[in-house]
Amino acid sequence: MKRLSILSLLCALTSVTLAQSTISGKLVDSAEKSPIEFASVALYQQSDSSLVTGTVSNTDGSFTLSKIKTGQYYLNIQFMGFQGRFVSDLSLSRKEDMELGVIELTPDDQLLQELVVSGQKVTTMHKIDRQVYEADQFQSSQGGTATDVLRNMPSVSLNTEGDISVRGSTGFVVLLNGQPVQSDPKMLLSQLPANSIQNVEVITAPSAKYDSEGKSGIINIVTTQNATDGLFAQINTKIGLPSIECYDNKEAAQRYGADFTLNYRKNKWDFALGAAYLRNDKSGRREGDVWTEIGDKRTEFPSDGERSFDEENYSGRLAIGFRPDENNDFNVSFYGGKRSKDRTADIYYDNKTYHLPDGTQTGAFDYYNENLRIRTSDFALGSFDYSHRFANSSQISVSALYEYTLLGGPTTNRNLDSNWPENQTIYDDEYNTNDNPLYGTRFNLDYEFAPSKWGQWTIGYQFRNLDHQGDFYYEAYNFDSDQWEMIPEYSSNLNLKRSIHSGYVNLSGEKGKWNYGIGVRSELMDRQLDYQGREAGAQKEVLNYDYFRLFPSASLQYAMSEDLKLKAAYSKRVERTTTFKMNPFKEKEHSETLEQGDANLLPEFIDLVELGVIKEFNDHSVFATAYFRHTQNVINRVNTVDSDTVLNRIYTNIGTGQAIGLEIGSDLQLNKWWKLYAGGNIYNYHIDGTFNNANINTSAWQYNLNVNTTFQLTSTLDLQWSLNYLSERVTAQGKDSRYYSPNLTLRKTFLDDRLTTTLQWINMDMGLLDTNEQRITTSGNYIDPADSIQKTFYTTTNYVYEVDMIMVNISFKFNKLKNKAKFAESEFGDKEF
Repeated sequence: MKRLSILSLLCALTSVTLAQSTISGKLVDSAEKSPIEFASVALYQQSDSSLVTGTVSNTDGSFTLSKIKTGQYYLNIQFMGFQGRFVSDLSLSRKEDMELGVIELTPDDQLLQELVVSGQKVTTMHKIDRQVYEADQFQSSQGGTATDVLRNMPSVSLNTEGDISVRGSTGFVVLLNGQPVQSDPKMLLSQLPANSIQNVEVITAPSAKYDSEGKSGIINIVTTQNATDGLFAQINTKIGLPSIECYDNKEAAQRYGADFTLNYRKNKWDFALGAAYLRNDKSGRREGDVWTEIGDKRTEFPSDGERSFDEENYSGRLAIGFRPDENNDFNVSFYGGKRSKDRTADIYYDNKTYHLPDGTQTGAFDYYNENLRIRTSDFALGSFDYSHRFANSSQISVSALYEYTLLGGPTTNRNLDSNWPENQTIYDDEYNTNDNPLYGTRFNLDYEFAPSKWGQWTIGYQFRNLDHQGDFYYEAYNFDSDQWEMIPEYSSNLNLKRSIHSGYVNLSGEKGKWNYGIGVRSELMDRQLDYQGREAGAQKEVLNYDYFRLFPSASLQYAMSEDLKLKAAYSKRVERTTTFKMNPFKEKEHSETLEQGDANLLPEFIDLVELGVIKEFNDHSVFATAYFRHTQNVINRVNTVDSDTVLNRIYTNIGTGQAIGLEIGSDLQLNKWWKLYAGGNIYNYHIDGTFNNANINTSAWQYNLNVNTTFQLTSTLDLQWSLNYLSERVTAQGKDSRYYSPNLTLRKTFLDDRLTTTLQWINMDMGLLDTNEQRITTSGNYIDPADSIQKTFYTTTNYVYEVDMIMVNISFKFNKLKNKAKFAESEFGDKEF
């Protein structure tokens, strides 16, 4: 009996192994009877519509799906320019080769028009909780990075420093393909090639399943995806022509780079390899005017000189995916690299002092400040992801990430004779260096199921841990002793440890004309900050801060008709600060500026409510969203007078902030060759708080506008013009001026769209405009509690950066398959860089 059972089992296993079949056929154009190459053929389970396998048709239109187990299936065949086709009721009960013969696809006149006139492709898609933007519709970003893509979103704006804000706030979280990536977009997005992005999702009121961080919500970058076997290979290159404006900078700006991605997928395995190099310099100048009044002494120190950036990035990535069956999916990824950003600020100062009672000049001193700040980051990280789908279509997912980043870089700061380099007099020579190793871990466990008619339930748990150490060392050269000496007031040790446990439950579904989502996320955070100065006898200080909070969310959408929808949402968020902003010791940035954090800095807590309407008609769509955002513990950078010629910039909580605004956007196909996309955001921002016993009560209407229009000159040649405009904005102690950047792009495709070339004219100016300039102004008047002396300051600085930049970009795809590489991204280090 035992032998028979074993024999029966072996026979059963053999029959299962052998009962694998193939499905083949040939795709042709029903009108011309010609074969269709590169059409997508996907096989699905009849029972639950789960994807089994897929392929693309060959040059003769033929396709073959192999190693198919017994069961009930259907085919979904898709190709741009043709109507999709389903082949249903494919029943395989034993080993057999099913030949479907010739399958005809019918041309779709509307889609064929879109192929001929590529400008007719939809730019914006609207969902219940997000706006989705097609990245390839913004041609000025092609050959660039994700930052160039984002600048075209209606609620997104950039300033001269490259800082990205959403609805007027820089606090938002970045996701890559839906995975948590808490990073400073200024650094992370500057490394992600625009060519690899399929679309960008702006989620302003995220549900509870997302991390609660980000007062402006979430930006999800979705890379290109593909479910078929084969090799994907793409190379992108960019080079900048010599600068038209030099700005009297010491060195000419250099702009060039290249990246490649190789992705091979075969049966159960998916291998991806990528590397990138980018040199992206920016020339410019800084024009400043500053004065301070301390008691009866007034000091003026206007300045003018170079302010430029040299940026260089190297990175390499490896990803391995394994899918043993349709229910299990494993992914391992490694990412490492080096990056540096050098900021040169070589400034001439013309200092004068006056006696306030009678206004007489009491002194004058001119000098030249040579300043170079080098910011470096060497990083390495690895991630693991696993998901399992059960027979009832529920799914469990596990992911883990570990990151090591070494941040650092010196700052050299020298005061020289104003006739430098003719005269060799050095007044002061100072050196500031720091090493900041960072260790970060993240673990996620998520489970999705649909137990009832109410919809889809998602529950999950997340753990995150950050350990960031800092060693800051400041030295000055003693000309008398001919030695470098440490400056204790600018030197310190710092260590931030933060752990977060969070769990959530979320329900989403639809009923009739209603779509809905509701959930809550609980979060337990524990933060410990250790710091110690280097003065003699300095003691270590230990500060602890923790909280347990609930972060509820809800969204609702009602379809009044097929093309008219109303929606509403609420979300509670938190914005945790970086370690840099919590360092209570002063750091000397350059001659006139110190920077300092606040060891007791509290997180910002945000409540957001929004109401929206979406209208679609023919080839057009418009939307409008009204929103209200209330922020507790607003963090702002404010100035104080450190000495007569030095201001101290401090990051601190100043009070509350409120923004009420309207976001609008339109996607208009004006005719077959002209497409217009325009979006904007107008809002009133009010800050109410105190600093240095002085009340802060500022309020103003401000806005940003993004326009993008495309002219289809031929089927392979188009011209696109874009404008990014940011209005004047208020801050706690002043205002930032308007900023704008117009750009023009000419794109030509060859070899059936495999080769794409673009010629870009960035920051159009021609000496007629004030493109790529922004003035920042602050002022204050207070009684210093340390010495009870009245102190007043005023500072205004105009940052003038390079215009009329010409870039050439070339992108080549070796085949038409799309990349499915699932690379890991930095979660911790980028935010501190």
